[in-house]
Amino acid sequence: MQSIIPFHSINSEPHQEPVFSNLRIAFKKNNPVPVVQLHPKKLIRITTVPMALKYLLPGQMKFMKENGYEVLMVSADGKELADVIAHEKCRHKIVPFTRKITPLQDLKCLYHLVKLFRKEKPDIVHTHTPKAGLLGMLAAKICGVKTRIHTVAGLPMMVEKGAKFQLLKAIEKITYGAATQVWPNSASLKEYILANKLAKVSKLDMIGKGSSNGINLERFNIAGLQLHKIAAIESQIQFSKQNTYLLFMGRLVKDKGIVELMNAFAQLQPQYPHLRLILAGDFEHHLDPLPQDTIAAIKNNPAVIHISWTNEVEYFMHLADAFVFPSHREGFPNVLLQAAAMKLPVICSKIAGNVDIVKDQQTGLLFTTGNTVQLKEAIAFALTEKNKMVEMADTLQKEVHIHYQHIAVWQKILQHYTQLQSAKKETATQSAPIPQRVIEWCRHIASQLLFPGFGMEKQLSGK
Repeated sequence: MQSIIPFHSINSEPHQEPVFSNLRIAFKKNNPVPVVQLHPKKLIRITTVPMALKYLLPGQMKFMKENGYEVLMVSADGKELADVIAHEKCRHKIVPFTRKITPLQDLKCLYHLVKLFRKEKPDIVHTHTPKAGLLGMLAAKICGVKTRIHTVAGLPMMVEKGAKFQLLKAIEKITYGAATQVWPNSASLKEYILANKLAKVSKLDMIGKGSSNGINLERFNIAGLQLHKIAAIESQIQFSKQNTYLLFMGRLVKDKGIVELMNAFAQLQPQYPHLRLILAGDFEHHLDPLPQDTIAAIKNNPAVIHISWTNEVEYFMHLADAFVFPSHREGFPNVLLQAAAMKLPVICSKIAGNVDIVKDQQTGLLFTTGNTVQLKEAIAFALTEKNKMVEMADTLQKEVHIHYQHIAVWQKILQHYTQLQSAKKETATQSAPIPQRVIEWCRHIASQLLFPGFGMEKQLSGK
């Protein structure tokens, strides 16, 4: 026979568990019921420099915060930092990363990251860009962070050879070994990683059709442009309807194919006297600098319009006749999505990332990387077959609208975060672990640096 549990009124004195007893007392005293605070999951997003947070991932951190995550951004200091914090409305911590190979400074940054992770106790560490990936994943591994994600958006090793190629390859393998998830942001980049045995397929994942952030289709929309800004840009470049404008946007370095672009443009000028080239971006004299003769050609050719990096990207795209992107390496370039959204015909190099967006003679023109002759021929085709270029641009614009709306990409990333957090087993157990000797070395270094009596602690912390 089933036993009967007697019901007691709030004023009776039954045997109760402490929690229920406390609640009973609270009700009797008319005090508010104690509320259990549910702490949001903590996400740390790391890039080497704040420029990446501003231009590669805009809006993503704010979205994650609005959807239940406590978000901390980490990068080196930079002029974009104030804008990033204001726009994303998330905390930020400066770690003095460099974009070069600087072992002592890198060790110092690893030390700072380990201290930061031990203090913040994140649920997820998600890195982007090579240096942030290497140090962020190692520090997260040392600190036992369960979910460690690295997004691959281009690989410097793709344009290197010999000893430097082997060094960069080793660095990538260490990064991926320390991560529990590796997210290449394009299908062709994923294929490259597998072909070079940088990580096993079980560790790789790609968000949707690719892209790290998608694109804001409200911003990159002709209907949303302001007439006074269009007029200001026209005045800045001395715009004339008689001219034909080619546009490049990005860093002015060899890796972006600027040498070939300038050579091809110079060869086309005699045949097309009204042709103009807009280069929107800054020189980098310390990282992959352009040859002096190329810099001189940019400065001295009156048909070349050089402007510093601008946040009015969509306005320049609106005024241009074709977008030329001869880069040597990419992941999944946002700038091609932006050009496509603005229905600007695209000419680009046949590399990983570019080929995931542009299909030759269907949605744009592709040419062999570094081939000045093919680049010249592609530009000439665009100048003479304008109707065909417009048709291809229209097709590409439709594809971008279907697959790359930024909110849809963010929602997919959020879904991946949720799935990874709810998984019972760490994803890293499904793939090749980081070599044990590397783990032991990192733990040894970290333990030495964090030991209070170790003299280097003050040196590395800058005290």
